[in-house]
Amino acid sequence: MAYVSIADRDHEIEHHDPQTFLTKYVWSQDHKVIAIQYGGTAIFVGIIALCLSVMMRLQLGFPDSFELISPENYYQFITMHGMIMVIYLLTALFLGGFGNYLIPLMCGSRDMVFPYLNMLSYWVYLVSVIILLTSFFVPGGATGAGWTLYPPQAISQGTPGTEWGILLMLLSLAVFIVAFTMGGLNYVVTVLQARCRGMTLMRLPLSIWGIFIATVLGLLAFPALLVSAIMMILDKTLLTSFFMPAMVSAGEQTSHAGGSPVLFQHLFWFFGHPEVYIVALPAFGIVSDLLATHARKNIFGYRMMVWALLAIGGLSFIVWAHHMYVSGMNPYFGFFFATTTLIIAVPTALKVYNWVLTLWQGNIHLRVPMLFAIGFVFTFTHGGLTGLFLGNVTIDLPLSDTYFVVAHFHMVMGVSPILVVFGAIYHWYPKITGRMYNETLGRLHFWLTFVGTYSIYLPMHYLGFLGVPRRYFAMGNTDFMPDSAQTLNASISITVIIVALTQLIFLYNIISSLRNGKKAGGNPWGGTSLEWQTPDTPPKHGNWGHDLPVVHRWAYDFSVPGQEQDFTPQTVPADEVPVGRDHGVDH
Repeated sequence: MAYVSIADRDHEIEHHDPQTFLTKYVWSQDHKVIAIQYGGTAIFVGIIALCLSVMMRLQLGFPDSFELISPENYYQFITMHGMIMVIYLLTALFLGGFGNYLIPLMCGSRDMVFPYLNMLSYWVYLVSVIILLTSFFVPGGATGAGWTLYPPQAISQGTPGTEWGILLMLLSLAVFIVAFTMGGLNYVVTVLQARCRGMTLMRLPLSIWGIFIATVLGLLAFPALLVSAIMMILDKTLLTSFFMPAMVSAGEQTSHAGGSPVLFQHLFWFFGHPEVYIVALPAFGIVSDLLATHARKNIFGYRMMVWALLAIGGLSFIVWAHHMYVSGMNPYFGFFFATTTLIIAVPTALKVYNWVLTLWQGNIHLRVPMLFAIGFVFTFTHGGLTGLFLGNVTIDLPLSDTYFVVAHFHMVMGVSPILVVFGAIYHWYPKITGRMYNETLGRLHFWLTFVGTYSIYLPMHYLGFLGVPRRYFAMGNTDFMPDSAQTLNASISITVIIVALTQLIFLYNIISSLRNGKKAGGNPWGGTSLEWQTPDTPPKHGNWGHDLPVVHRWAYDFSVPGQEQDFTPQTVPADEVPVGRDHGVDH
């Protein structure tokens, strides 16, 4: 269906129009303000996680040189860094940040369908962040169980933060899931029920498709993490035995009996692998839009791209146990999950081919957003290829606890989505602020970040093949590791510090450009999708003034033959400018 009446409720434009400073900027129900709140909070905790990674690398590169970094602190840094980056930064930023900002604008809506619930989702998310950060200051400190929180280690004596730290971590995750559910329901309903006239599903930009499918994955996958968090809290506080087996701890028999630690692993990774695509699918969609816009060329294979997103989303639920090969499983199950892992690589590879073919013979403008988008194609392809190694049982077993896994995971789930985040912020910065950023600083930021991250993670693959174990506080003297491994670790640590400091360039550029940047105008990139057609920049409350837009074509009419402009907005009727190609026409 192209249009549902809920999108055109003009008589309700003022139904939550802010009247005071608090209702406009604090308790705001405007999706754009909420998006900035989500983004600002996520970036803040991301900076904390980045600092934790620097602390870890200082210990690995220069062992026992810093009294501040004890073994307990090191494992707490690992745990908090991983959880913050995956959940509280990337998930919140892609869905809460970009999802909130882009969905109503790209769908031609005035706001989310449930604006009050949208406001609540941010504040509940903020509560989850506060609970998480509080764990640094409780007795025993934050949990040091590793970001996967495997029992029985996570709640057994001897693990850092085993008293208050783990409980606050689990409670924070539960609260985060509540926030995500409130926001996620909003995103899904808005995409399905609040598109403007003419906006068929097959005319939606791929950014919206990626965010929409990722949200559906989250609504299906996060309950597994929620119940596992609740069950582990009960194991810790009420001494139930969902995950805790009979065991001896500190020389004494515990009161637990009959629990299954592997059950937690199944629940965690049933959430954990879809989580990879909860982050990746919005990145796929955003990259598609950045490449098409800055190459001045329609996206290659739009319909194929949509079906590939759907296929990846569906298949992500039947590959989770490839994270558990070392836990032991029937060889037939290992064969099944290795096979599904290879199968999910097919639609992912199709997207890479389509991105490359979109660039082929395009009028490429190497602006900062385009640099980050192309950088993503490189890093994601590289990370995906190493994933084929780890998807094979016989190769995964010896590599599983080595730095090869750290390198692969960070190339796929760290570097690649972060590059998209930067590219997207630079791309939509003129729309959000009405100002242009400093192009020179943006290019400097890209090259230092891109080259720096490769200098960090390419050597880690080599360390993995040497057998250097991950999550070790200190390596000690070993026969299988040459002295060059420690030299390499030191160089990686120095590069991490340089890349971390490079992000100050980004922060300075974004903040200083709010005042000093040139005025951007409404459509500085020559974009075709609806967010670039708003009557005001930045868009005002209600987005569209009195009348909602009407869509006549898909979002990728770039360089249509015979036209003076190299772009045709979605709002231009077909009788004025012929439609270059439109997958959204009703048949």
